This record gives sequence, structure tokens and C-alpha cells, in this order.
Amino acid sequence: MNTLCSLDKLKEQVKNCNKCLLCEGRTKTVFSDGCEKAPIFFIGEAPGKNEDETGLPFVGRAGKLLRSFLDECGYKKEDFYIANTVKCRPPENRKPKPEEKEACRYYLDEQIKFVNPKIIVLVGSTALASFCDDKKLTISKARGKLFKKDGYNFFPVFHPSYLLRYHSMEENSPRYLFKKDLLEILGMIK
Repeated sequence: MNTLCSLDKLKEQVKNCNKCLLCEGRTKTVFSDGCEKAPIFFIGEAPGKNEDETGLPFVGRAGKLLRSFLDECGYKKEDFYIANTVKCRPPENRKPKPEEKEACRYYLDEQIKFVNPKIIVLVGSTALASFCDDKKLTISKARGKLFKKDGYNFFPVFHPSYLLRYHSMEENSPRYLFKKDLLEILGMIK
């Protein structure tokens, strides 16, 4: 089966999806960005206003910050693929509800299968909660630690929206740790 063709079919299914109420408020579905054969798969929380308008993940303020860190760390476009736990913007940029994430889970699982990455980066607490069995585990405790599940390697990192509140690059600051994590992830695929 041709991956690109399969991802295109899946993207069409997402465009026509009405499995949850998020479809009622969307401008565009937000399927993915990046290389379909990437060794690193970033999973974020949900589309925001900018993503809903463009149909691309991580293009707002937090996304621009993420992409600037990726550039600074030496990531190339072919190194990564980006998607979210849900494909439609929740109202007022709230976190997606469990039933909304569940409605979109098939699409995300299929994307993971098609891309078949070496590492799945869970960007923030919502993505972490979607794949971690320990529901009490916080992103602060989980970030920077590789864990395996269902044959995949997962690596949680802070969400860049959290980093928008912190500007210091001092050792052990959130931005310092984020950059350290991104460099470690990149080192795992080289």
C-alpha cells in the first residue's frame, strides 16, 4: 500500500468527519505537516485559531516558537511530521475533551502506522495523557524521559505555549530543558 496515497485518503476522511461536535465550529481540519517518512513524529494538543484558518498544525505563536527551536537545533523538514490529538479546533482554544480525542484517535493511530516513526514526541500534557497509562504523571515529571508502548518510543516535552511565559535560557529553565530535549531526540535518529 502506498503511504502517500493512504494518507491522502485518510486526510479526505478527516475533512468530512463529523464524529464529534468539534466539526460544527471548524473552518478547516488540521491534518498534518512535515515528511510522511519522518523518523520523528510530534503530537500536539489541538489546533488553535491560526491552525483552524490555515489547516496546518503549529503555525500560531507557540508553533512559531517550536519551529524556531527546531531550526536552531538543526532539524530538517524531512526529520519530522506533526499532528495533533484532534483535527478540529476546540472552542475558545480549550483542551479537547476525552470523547473528542477518542473520536479522532483512529485518525491519529493511522497516521502513526503510516509514518512509522522511530520516536513519537508528546508535546505537552494533553498529548502525554493520550498515550500514558499513569494519568497522575505530569509533564514536568515525564519530560525528557523515553518510554515504550505498543512497539513505539515516546518522548514527552513541554508544550511551546508554556515556554511563551518563560524567556530565560538559563540552565534548567523551561526553554533550556526544551532545547536540551529536542537535541537529545535529534541525536537518537542520527
